[in-house]
Amino acid sequence: MSAEQVDVKEIQRQVSKVVDPEIGMPIVEMNLIDKLDVKDGMVDVEYHATTQYCPPVFALKISQDLRDGLMQVKGVKAVKVMVTGHYFAEAINRQVNKPASGPEPGPAEQAPKQ
Repeated sequence: MSAEQVDVKEIQRQVSKVVDPEIGMPIVEMNLIDKLDVKDGMVDVEYHATTQYCPPVFALKISQDLRDGLMQVKGVKAVKVMVTGHYFAEAINRQVNKPASGPEPGPAEQAPKQ
């Protein structure tokens, strides 16, 4: 049984749907994508902000939209999104790439098994 192949054209379609919320244009049309790698179901995307001082909420929105759209593509197991050239890049990258956490365990799950 082979690993499920990721359709690179679908990856590109998802990326092209992401719009800069401040300018109202797709980020692809603004040439903001610097890297787009797909390997074994893992997608790495790197883009640069339009300006160093782009409002952090907009840069975070772009990053989240990239991640969410790419995770919808069949065969994608994980997505890593990195923004560069932004004064708040480190915090944005940490926020958008943090592992999804499940619900906190309830008292029954915390109690030792007998």
